Amino acid sequence: MHSNKINNMRANKIISFSILPPSFIFVISLLLSSFNGLAQTPAPHQESPIAITGGTIHTITQGVIAEGTIIFKDGLITDIGKDIPIPADAEVIDATGKHIYPGFIQGRSTIGLMEIARIQESTDLQETGHINPNIRAQVAFHPVSEHLPVAAVHGVTTVVPTPRGSIIAGMPAAMMTDGWTWEQMTLREGIGMIIEWPSLGDQEAYKKQTALLQDAFDRARRYKTARQAAAENPELQQPMDVRWEAMIPVLNGEIPVFISAGEVRQIQASIAWAEKEGLRMVLAGNRDLDLVADQLAEKDIPVMITGVISGPTRNWEGYDEGYKIPLKLYEAGVDFFIAGDAGAASTYRIHHHAASAVAFGLPEEKALSAITADAARILGIDDMVGSLEPGKHATLMITNGNALEMWTKKEQVFIQGRKIEMLDKHKRLYKHYKEKHKQHQP
Repeated sequence: MHSNKINNMRANKIISFSILPPSFIFVISLLLSSFNGLAQTPAPHQESPIAITGGTIHTITQGVIAEGTIIFKDGLITDIGKDIPIPADAEVIDATGKHIYPGFIQGRSTIGLMEIARIQESTDLQETGHINPNIRAQVAFHPVSEHLPVAAVHGVTTVVPTPRGSIIAGMPAAMMTDGWTWEQMTLREGIGMIIEWPSLGDQEAYKKQTALLQDAFDRARRYKTARQAAAENPELQQPMDVRWEAMIPVLNGEIPVFISAGEVRQIQASIAWAEKEGLRMVLAGNRDLDLVADQLAEKDIPVMITGVISGPTRNWEGYDEGYKIPLKLYEAGVDFFIAGDAGAASTYRIHHHAASAVAFGLPEEKALSAITADAARILGIDDMVGSLEPGKHATLMITNGNALEMWTKKEQVFIQGRKIEMLDKHKRLYKHYKEKHKQHQP
């Protein structure tokens, strides 16, 4: 995008297309339209009560209910338990022998902001410049992305599309994986502010970038003071600046800063800075976290583990360095959740990361909570999703087994009570080429 402050990141596509050759625009438009033609049809609003009976209900926060019943109406859970009355007009789904779980939450992803990595016009992740606190991820969210139904049918019902590439990259939003428009799919906007802590590899660049970060917060504080003074005294005037206005909730402690840090020196520097600035901090990373686990626990700093399935980053590290991070944080008493891969095409496998953590010692209950209730709480959306409780959204799934196991089938997914279409591009292609193979049998 250009250097002028554009609040809607979609402008990037418009500007970029305007300078492309017409023939190239045609090819890209044809390609993207072919993908959109396969998009999942959003489910209609829930019209009547639904009761799922006989299944094992994993509430996450209130234990497991064997042979239980869960009832939801108008998108909200109304009752849950054993031997509870079922409304006469309810659609009854027999889940005997099945399991009911809350939908998975992928806490950091490029989904909805990137379709095809090699096609620039389908990528909308980054704003020009280093300081972009006003960027709102949800307005660039692509509601007919082919990655969304793939995630949804695998039980990923909430995603957090996250801008990147700047020191202050903007504000992520919690989005549903089914819906017609980004407005309809927005669960909660502005859940935090993304800060990418500068690398210490180049000390000169590090000093310049941290100075830019500090200057941005100093200017935002002065702006906040000036705006308060202008509100109290009509004779004073302070024009609105969308950059500093966006930072006021951060300064007020209403939303956290999600600070990405890749190694121990970055982690320690970012913790010291956030503490000095009086900010609510969530640390995002997947390396060296065990080296500062006691410090994180003592200071009550939550962690977003950005991937469990990963190889070592140093020659002397064991192959399982990343796989053991969740267990080490758990044993140290650190509050954390698992976010998994950031890539849009990998969003559907968030439960693979949780399952891998179990294979390396993390208790299964904690691993499941790390992609549901814990993720919702740290992201600030636990009043709506993350567990199965009356009053929360009926965002859940029916499975034929343990939801963390790779071979378990998600038989039906509901998002706000809406029974989504259990079909995606993967399944369409599977049926397509299965038929081809069948037709070419001798």
